[in-house]
Amino acid sequence: MDGDFAAQVAGVGALAEPARRALYLYVVGQPEPVSRDRAAAGVGLARHTAKFHLDKLVAEGLLSTEFRRLSGRTGPGAGRPTKLYRRAERQIAVTLPERHYDLAGQILASAIEEAARSGIPVVEAVQVAAAAAGRRIGSGCGAPVRSLDDVVRVLSGNGYEPRIEDAAVVLANCPFHALARDHTALVCGMNLHLLGALLDVLGGTEVHARLEPAPQRCCVVVGTGPPPAQ
Repeated sequence: MDGDFAAQVAGVGALAEPARRALYLYVVGQPEPVSRDRAAAGVGLARHTAKFHLDKLVAEGLLSTEFRRLSGRTGPGAGRPTKLYRRAERQIAVTLPERHYDLAGQILASAIEEAARSGIPVVEAVQVAAAAAGRRIGSGCGAPVRSLDDVVRVLSGNGYEPRIEDAAVVLANCPFHALARDHTALVCGMNLHLLGALLDVLGGTEVHARLEPAPQRCCVVVGTGPPPAQ
């Protein structure tokens, strides 16, 4: 999750430049892809300046391009296709502290579908879906987890803001904060199963996730020793 979040922050940062932001807003406000000349005229910039900023927006994944002959003619003498700009399909949503409500939504949607299909209780389906998500995330984390320092390394890249306190890893940030505040038991249980599966798939036999709610932090703590009885 960390690489995507950093890329999204970079994408948003690209819009801090006024000319670039104006071009982006102009392009996405049009009903069809626009040429460099039309975008430059639309925001009152020189053509070469517009080209520079438009291509920066493409590089940051905010705009995409296509080539088309605007005359509609084809064949010899029709001229070269024009480069056109339009909004990219990529979605950007950045929150600080880092949140992952999209992940929670995917877990909950999968759980509802499974509960409807199999008839198992919804809460159980949420836990199963959360564990599956944790295994997927863990499989992309690389190096195994054998110590609290390893836990900090892995969870730092997933929005939890982990830190070691009193021989345990506490998580200063909950990626599902608003949901956990309003639906505490459901979402904290979901998070527990997600993190437990994530650690398991990384070989975390010496570290275990447990519920330990406290103000101003995530409800899950990671400690060493035998698995706790939840």
